[in-house]
Amino acid sequence: MLMFFASITLLILGYKFYSPFVEKQAGIDPTAKTPQERLRDGVDYVPISPARAFLIQFLNIAGVGPIFGPILGALYGPVALVWIVIGNVLGGAVHDYFSGVMSLKEDGKSLPEIAGHYYNVIFKGVMLLFTCMLLFFVGVVFIMSPAGLLSNLSFFEGTIFAGNTFWVLVILAYYFLATLLPIDKIITKLYPLFGLLMIVMTTLVAVALLFNAPHLAEVNDIFSYFRGHDHSLLEPNPDGLPVWPLLFVTITCGAISGFHSTQSPMIARCLTNEKYARPVFYGAMMCEGLVACVWALAGIAAFPEGYVGLKAMLAQGGPGLVVNHIATTYLGVFGGIMAILAVAIFPITSGDTAFRSLRLTIMDAFNISQTMRHRLMLSLPLLGVGYLMTFLDFSLIWRYFAFSNMLLSTSVLWLATKYLFDRGTFHWIASIPAVIGTAISVSYIATAGIGLNLPMEYSKPIGIAVAIVCLIALVMQHQKHLGKAVAKA
Repeated sequence: MLMFFASITLLILGYKFYSPFVEKQAGIDPTAKTPQERLRDGVDYVPISPARAFLIQFLNIAGVGPIFGPILGALYGPVALVWIVIGNVLGGAVHDYFSGVMSLKEDGKSLPEIAGHYYNVIFKGVMLLFTCMLLFFVGVVFIMSPAGLLSNLSFFEGTIFAGNTFWVLVILAYYFLATLLPIDKIITKLYPLFGLLMIVMTTLVAVALLFNAPHLAEVNDIFSYFRGHDHSLLEPNPDGLPVWPLLFVTITCGAISGFHSTQSPMIARCLTNEKYARPVFYGAMMCEGLVACVWALAGIAAFPEGYVGLKAMLAQGGPGLVVNHIATTYLGVFGGIMAILAVAIFPITSGDTAFRSLRLTIMDAFNISQTMRHRLMLSLPLLGVGYLMTFLDFSLIWRYFAFSNMLLSTSVLWLATKYLFDRGTFHWIASIPAVIGTAISVSYIATAGIGLNLPMEYSKPIGIAVAIVCLIALVMQHQKHLGKAVAKA
């Protein structure tokens, strides 16, 4: 229990003391006109209050990511909580904040357009490719996962609602409307309520665990958890899967997620003042970290038999079944049903904004006007291909999603580094996480089946070597930048 409270406290302290330092480097101007004031169009550039903007951003970035990812990461033991806290404060929240700030400063543009401005057309093209890939995979994942959860609810058994295809079509129909319609028709009206629902349900699960999970006390001893499996902070999990790089790719939402940078421009187009960037973007990520900590704890504490019990349930029905088990065990039948429905709603509210952001990104990249006709012509084929993708293996889609998620977050951190370099402020807050993210991405793709498929023992030295090269190049660039500044003075 002590470790859980320590994790929550560190996240809150990170927002209280570290986020103002990050904000100081960004060049926030409360007197500047925001994109919604200069470019208001009644579709995407619409003013939203900071409270609504926070709840919408929080809901958009959350989905099932900070629930499913931490449950899978719980297989590594309490080290999952360590990664969530460190990754969130020093990496994920910084990533989310600068993706929002840079978009605010660039008329609410999508990140590939901003990359073209700060780097070159090649980097713009690379970011456009990976942004579109990630958004598409997110959209597909967030069709399949809620459809599976809803179709498996026991009270739908024997009815038309028990069919997975039925829910896929219903979700796709909703995605079509949310992608096509102005942002203030559905998203700004309903999503703040859903955001509050996620906060309430997560709080209920946390309180129930703290009072009703006798196994929770064992989570305090991070180095001796899973004693029977010789599991510790620095060792692989009992199946021999190494913490580096697999844990960092397994838990992205809650720690650091490139998907969030695709959602930030949508809210950046609606903020009424630059000073709201920190509570909306950094604050929403911190809250997602709190959610991730609760579900990582739940994945550990809900199984007195430890790793074996969690692994067996995951093998039987994936993280969705674990959510069902946790909710019904600690919240009762009614609370369990409410929690499962909430977990089904959350990915839908990220899936629709993924397709909406994909539409915005493509139309921005090719300078297509946002007329109803053009939105319709792009939305139909995107959702049609998304439907066809639901027939593929979910685990395969998830692996591509996880890798592209980490790779995009690293690219955005390098973009933030360039932004800070140009401002002459303290770029290390973005560049050090960018170096680490590069090492993780390279390590993962070196050993993953979807990548080079090299032996596992090669991934760590390859990743470390790339990190060292990046760090040396960064230091040299930093010294060059300082030399130019001195020469000008």
